[in-house]
Order: sequence, then C-alpha cells, then structure tokens
Amino acid sequence: MAIVTALQYKGLFVYALKVFSLRCRDKNSSPAFPIRYIFIFLFFTVYCSLFTLFGCGYTLQSRTALPFNAIQIEGIENRTVEPKLQDKFYRAITEEFLKYGVSVQPGAGYKLSGTINRYELHVLSERRDVAVEYEVIIKGDFKFVGPSGETREVKDIGSPFIVSFPVSGALESALAFKELASERAIRDMAMEVAAALIYQMR
Repeated sequence: MAIVTALQYKGLFVYALKVFSLRCRDKNSSPAFPIRYIFIFLFFTVYCSLFTLFGCGYTLQSRTALPFNAIQIEGIENRTVEPKLQDKFYRAITEEFLKYGVSVQPGAGYKLSGTINRYELHVLSERRDVAVEYEVIIKGDFKFVGPSGETREVKDIGSPFIVSFPVSGALESALAFKELASERAIRDMAMEVAAALIYQMR
C-alpha cells in the first residue's frame, strides 16, 4: 500500500503552483490565458486532495493513526554465510520505522525479532558462457510480539523487486556492486517488514 504524507502532498501543491506561475508569466500567452488556467489550477488542487484522501488506497497518515508508536528490536540473527547482514537490517528497519513515526526503544512494549536465513546469488545474464549479471536474493522470517503476548509472524519475506549487479570489469568493482546490491535488498526487506506489521495491525 502506498502512502502520501503531508510533506508529499505539500510538494505536489508547490509543484503545481510553480508551473502555474511560470505559465502566467509567459509573454506569448493570450489575454484569456490567466483566467482559464486559474480554473485548471484550482481543479488540479481539488483533484489532488480528493485523490489523496480517497483514491486507490492512498491515505494521509498521522502519528495517532499508527497501531503502535514505539518498538523494541530484540535480536536479528544471521544464518547465512554473508557477514554483517543482521547489522545492516537493524539499521534499515530502524530507518523504516522512523519514517512511519515509530521510534525504536529498548523498553518498548512491542518487540520484533527475526532471522535472515537466505542469501543467494543467481545468474541473470551471461555472455559467452560467463556470468555478467547476478541477482541478490535475501529472505528472512520475523516475529512481532505485543504487550499482551499476541504474536504475529512474517515468513519468507524479502525484496519485492529484482536486485541485481554487474560483474564485468575488475574484481574490486564487482565486489563493490555486490555490496551495494545487498544493501538495497536489505532495505527493501526492511521496508516490507515494517509495512506488513503496521498495516496488518490496523
């Protein structure tokens, strides 16, 4: 589910206002231009408001509408051979919760734990029987426990997108691209975990 925040809505409004202002300063415009575009601008503003509030699952989120406003990350276990995935996920999930207005606190009543149990590299494309592009797949299982002991599990979750990197060129370059792709896959997984917990509890 996509989210339109108050900041994003303000951005749409400011963009429309800039476009309107530039067009009104156009010396080649006809005398009737400003009045006509005033109505277009007003219609666009009202349309954005209605679409933001009611259309296609987009909602304005406030802190009071969240199912919880603080969470404790008890422990993330890395069962793969790729090092430091648990640290990367901890940072990524903390950033994702903060985007929703949820703080990560040691003594919070809601707790998140999980395991990263799959890290794989799959060949996406080859050239002369030599791999030139790999896909990074990272999956994990996570458990969410509320203050009263209620439990919610999110299993085999990962990035919903194909995350790939090229391997042509120097080895150092390929390793750097692999690291960047792994970071992106971890961030995508954290995004999916945070969204699943917040929206499944609404």
